[in-house]
Amino acid sequence: MCSAKSKSLAFIGVLLSCLEMIFSANTAPDIPVIEQAYSKLSSSITVEWRAVPEATNYMLTAQDEDSFVETIVKNSPGTVTGLKPATLYRVTIRSINSGGKSQPSPFKKVKTVLAAPILSVHSLSCDSIAVSWKAVHMAAGFSVSLMRSDGLGRMLKENTTNTSLIFTNLDPGTLYTIKAYAWNANGMPGDDFTYNQRTSPKAPVDVKVAFCSAALRAVVSWMPTEGALSYSVTVSSGLLKLRCNTSSASCIVPSLQCSSEYSVSVTAYSDAGSSKPTDAVSLKTIPCAPVNISIEEDEPGHLLVLWSSVSFGHYYVVFVKSDDGLEMQCNTSYTQCHFQSDCGFTYFISVFAYNKAGQSPLGDIFNYTTAPCCPSDFRAVFMSSDTVRVTWAPVRGADLYETRAAGGSGVVLCRDTATACTLSALQCSTPYNITVFSVSEARGSSASCAPQYVATAPCSPEIKNISKEGLSVISVLWQSNGEEATYVVTARGEAGLWHCTSTGNSCTLMDLPCGSAFSVSAVARSPAGQSLPSYSVPLETAPCCPNDLILTQVTQSVTNISWSVGMGAQTYVITLESPKGQAKCHTLQNYCLLGCITCGTNYTVSLRAISETGLTSSCTYQGYSSSACCPSGVKLYRLSNNGIRVFWQASDETINYNADLRGSKGNFSCTPSSGLSHCDITEIPCGDVYTVVVAPVTDKKPKLTFCPKKIYSGKIFFEWGFFWFFFFFCPCMLDD
Repeated sequence: MCSAKSKSLAFIGVLLSCLEMIFSANTAPDIPVIEQAYSKLSSSITVEWRAVPEATNYMLTAQDEDSFVETIVKNSPGTVTGLKPATLYRVTIRSINSGGKSQPSPFKKVKTVLAAPILSVHSLSCDSIAVSWKAVHMAAGFSVSLMRSDGLGRMLKENTTNTSLIFTNLDPGTLYTIKAYAWNANGMPGDDFTYNQRTSPKAPVDVKVAFCSAALRAVVSWMPTEGALSYSVTVSSGLLKLRCNTSSASCIVPSLQCSSEYSVSVTAYSDAGSSKPTDAVSLKTIPCAPVNISIEEDEPGHLLVLWSSVSFGHYYVVFVKSDDGLEMQCNTSYTQCHFQSDCGFTYFISVFAYNKAGQSPLGDIFNYTTAPCCPSDFRAVFMSSDTVRVTWAPVRGADLYETRAAGGSGVVLCRDTATACTLSALQCSTPYNITVFSVSEARGSSASCAPQYVATAPCSPEIKNISKEGLSVISVLWQSNGEEATYVVTARGEAGLWHCTSTGNSCTLMDLPCGSAFSVSAVARSPAGQSLPSYSVPLETAPCCPNDLILTQVTQSVTNISWSVGMGAQTYVITLESPKGQAKCHTLQNYCLLGCITCGTNYTVSLRAISETGLTSSCTYQGYSSSACCPSGVKLYRLSNNGIRVFWQASDETINYNADLRGSKGNFSCTPSSGLSHCDITEIPCGDVYTVVVAPVTDKKPKLTFCPKKIYSGKIFFEWGFFWFFFFFCPCMLDD
């Protein structure tokens, strides 16, 4: 029982608490009461009040005639921001919780203070600072104070109704803190404005200038200045100004010009501005390299060097070095110097100007090459009638050599880098003065050198005519140029060389072989040398006649002729001629068949050998007699069982004939007595075929074989050609 009762009481308690919470959450808090309100800044008002129970936030409201500004804060004090300076506001406050907002509190009137003046500050000089600002609304006056930012020294304060003032007698290059505010007619101060400003640095002292002549630059140094962040060095000469900026106490000024005077000053810079430039320090640079240098060789062996005067140059030094290493120099306050020189040398010349700052830069190095020496050991050797080779010893300073041959109708030149030259196209039989000059690219030709006299060889003769005086004799005629010379004519061919010599204008070549081709030329000889050969004239001797000629009668009307080759002959014409007619053959070969030959006739034999160019040799040989004519009407008669009589008709009764009978079982012949036209052959074996030929009897061997043949067998079974008959002999049966 007790436990159940306790639980009921606890439930009731919890329920009452919840009801209380619900009731209280739905009720707005009380109205707060402003204790005080004031403005410390021109854009805000601060409000203080007593806390209201159950209030979670507060709403502050500031309202002027035109607008209002609200802000929510958690507790007191609270500040309304975003207000206008020097403006009267009605300020109220309301408490807030989950139940809502309370009613506004009674208002309080509060005026915002004056706005702070916006300062414009700059350092007028190294010991002064100027401060200025724009007018502030509702301001009756202004208060401005200045003090070193490091706290040293005393504070300076000025009250003024103006909008600017200047603080003087300040420390150079020092950072100052400046604070300013305005006050109203009641003397109430407004917002203040703070600004840090450094006085500009003091001009550097102890400026020194060191000049580097080799690099044409200056090193400027000075003592550091308090408050300076950087320095600028100005080097000026007329309109030219060079600057060098640095943060250290020295600076290098490059690219100075020679022969110039500069004013050097240094200015210090900081964020406050610049110092005054230092007093100018004068700087004189080295002189420029001399210009308009000229070199003259006023006479052989003497050089004169001249140049233009240089500003700020106190004296000059000329250095001369030859290409063999020898050095010379000349010191002078004038603008010229003299030197000794030799031919064929190259001199390298440089001129320097000097003053207290040092030596001028290296200018142009001039080289002067003296004229080369004349060549020595001169020699001239003729290579041909119109060509001479000239040699000499090399000389110093010569880049090439010019050989000049003067004579005849003009001058022949030869230019070469070698110590030899071949002069060609000289006029034959002409005296020349040959001079060799040394030439350099820098100086040109050497001085006049001694010439050497040389006479050229005779001119080439011109062959005008070649005539045949005999079978192997040739006369050569040429045209000379009137000079005294000995002429040699040469006939050159595969057969060898043939010469003839004369001091006139003709000579005779003897014993030239037949069938040969020659090239005939002539040269002239004199103590000056030998001319070039004349133009060659071709010469061809007539072809040689063949040594051997053989005639062979092939048939009664055809004769074969062959002969040995004739040197130089290309074609041959062979002719057999008799009162009865002529047989001729033209051939490239060394044999020929001649037809239409009359039997039993005497012929004359002639041959013409013809060369390729048409030269002809007529050759005659021993006469030729053709063989006697073959008989006609050959008939065969059987005499007995073993005999045959051969009949024929003779072409000439004075000719003896011979009958031949040939078979497989034997050969038989018969020759009749003079004047008869038949003969008998006996004891012939039967059963064989025989060939019968009747031919004239000649003193020459072999026998004639071209007369008609008959083949005998007892009866004629066919015939052809030149009376060819076929017979089969049988002694048991005789048929005519």
